[in-house]
Amino acid sequence: MTSTVDTATLPDLPHWESTPADLGAAVREVKAAIRARIAASGRTVEDVFAVVEQRVAAQVAEIVAERERGGTVWPVVDYADIAAGTVPDDVLHGLQRRGCLVVRGHFPREQALAWDRGIVDYVEGNRFFEHYRGPGDDFFGSVGSKPEIYPVYWSPAQMQARQSDRTARVQSFLNHRWRSESDGVRWFDPDRDSLYPDRIRRRPPGADSGGLGTHLDAGTLDLWMTRAYQRAFRHLFDGTVEQYDPWDAAHRTAGPQYPGSTMCSAFRTFQGWTALSDMDHDQGVLHTVPIPEAMAYLMLRPLLADVPDDDMCGVTVNRVFPVSEEWHPLLMPAVSGIPDVRAGDSVWWHCDVVHGVDPVTDQRGWGDVMYIPAAPWCPRNEAYAGSVREAFRTGSSPDDFPAEHYERTWPDRFREDQLNETGRRGLGLDR
Repeated sequence: MTSTVDTATLPDLPHWESTPADLGAAVREVKAAIRARIAASGRTVEDVFAVVEQRVAAQVAEIVAERERGGTVWPVVDYADIAAGTVPDDVLHGLQRRGCLVVRGHFPREQALAWDRGIVDYVEGNRFFEHYRGPGDDFFGSVGSKPEIYPVYWSPAQMQARQSDRTARVQSFLNHRWRSESDGVRWFDPDRDSLYPDRIRRRPPGADSGGLGTHLDAGTLDLWMTRAYQRAFRHLFDGTVEQYDPWDAAHRTAGPQYPGSTMCSAFRTFQGWTALSDMDHDQGVLHTVPIPEAMAYLMLRPLLADVPDDDMCGVTVNRVFPVSEEWHPLLMPAVSGIPDVRAGDSVWWHCDVVHGVDPVTDQRGWGDVMYIPAAPWCPRNEAYAGSVREAFRTGSSPDDFPAEHYERTWPDRFREDQLNETGRRGLGLDR
């Protein structure tokens, strides 16, 4: 069934552009309003959820069968094919279907290993470990190693990788998988990225790490409660669920996100990291539920009758969006890890893709990455770029991260006169 609902006649949804003072009351109000809006379309919540559940269940079954055949669930492509415009059709189809990708040889192996050594020199030369005060946020602090996530943003290695032409090509390729224009609006520029600064992970051989449970980073209650996100997920809430497209950027680049220690002020088409060491698939690596459309399941699930009226299946502010066996059992069999990666490879996953990190005991080899996403230029990212420029100039921690500011006095951090054209445009210094 494909609905032909006149959405203009449906009741409006209440919205809160900043965090509601009474979260429980706001949750109850918005859930009742969404249910009423769906009902006004002539369908029920159960009707629209059943459509999504059937679609997602079919993809879960495909993934489980592929793994049982010994296949690789994650699409893999050589950087050379991206650079030459010769990415095979099966990879393009797999990327669109699975929402994730491994790019082999994104950087030459020796370059990645040199950056890894450079980061060690950078933090040791500036006596980071003597001054380290412990995890600055509860989420990454839970992994248990000391430290695993380094709150370092402005090393030469990180900045060189962020402003590299090779990174820009991969980001552009990924951004073009999205529909960036609709309804006469260009929601983002797929060929210009903002330089979203993130941290590094270094996990040494022999380490024990608790991993990270399955979750989303796209937002929390704001996904249901702000006007822009209500419009972004409009097809889920107005009886036209068959038209929902997880690759449509409409309205996603305009809305706010509720503040918190796990927020991301930028719109990212893909989250990603670049490997600075070799990592085998069974050594505490990234796992995903490689189904972008599962976001529809997650957004509609709290509306079912078995969920308390003041609960969004555990989603709340100042925490990541949890995905659990308790509320989302359909998704759990599809959790799939990345294949083996080598230094210089990069790993990417759609911003709506559920992900986590497996625990590891007595890790073999290093597990080193630097986090670099695809965050295309758009009004939301341009606004955040202003604070990023100031953090860059002063060596401060960016606003999205705990205010640790280790690098302010480090003399060898990356400087403005080292920026190339891509770097300057990514920080909004040049048009």
